[in-house]
Amino acid sequence: MAAARKSVKPMPAKCPTCEGTGEVSRTVHVGRKRRPVGQQTGLCLNCLGSGQATTD
Repeated sequence: MAAARKSVKPMPAKCPTCEGTGEVSRTVHVGRKRRPVGQQTGLCLNCLGSGQATTD
């Protein structure tokens, strides 16, 4: 009896915006003159945190 082959699905492409991490960094601004004070990570809006490229 022949062994059954398992089909290997290709890995989905990584999101180009977050490079597959699901998070992006944004500069935080404070004060009336909007001076930058640091960076904060947030959810990638392109892939919604999955890290996989969307297919349209």
